[in-house]
Amino acid sequence: MKFTPFKLNLYMFFKLPSAFWAGVRVKSITADECSTKVTHRWFNQNPFNSMYFAVQAMAAEFTTGALVMYQIKQTDKNISMLVAKNKATFTKKATGKIIFTCKEGLLVKETIAKAIATQEGQTIWLTSLGFNSKGEQVSEFKFEWTIKVRQ
Repeated sequence: MKFTPFKLNLYMFFKLPSAFWAGVRVKSITADECSTKVTHRWFNQNPFNSMYFAVQAMAAEFTTGALVMYQIKQTDKNISMLVAKNKATFTKKATGKIIFTCKEGLLVKETIAKAIATQEGQTIWLTSLGFNSKGEQVSEFKFEWTIKVRQ
């Protein structure tokens, strides 16, 4: 699969339908970074008139996971990936359009190379930051991914 926003959004529709129906969409992806967008709407709101935290988590996780998938695809190796832990910090109500971005593609590439070289599982913490349309940070998510070459 070529990694384009359209194809990743199609992947999301079939493999992560709850994220798709909540409004999460891939905005852009390169070897170095991935961005998603999601707009606060009735369907993804919480009782406090802002975006439900789980919707933010889906959008943030996808930025990190798409980078891992992208870099795995570059290797042509059979590599597994799984989230082991996550942490979140919320600094402002998430209303309007929120953009999540992870800019750690190089770190992902290095970690995958180490997993291939050592044939041992590796872990990596990746950060995705969410900003509103005013440029204000609304949340920060950290995901610990485990990466292992399958035998």
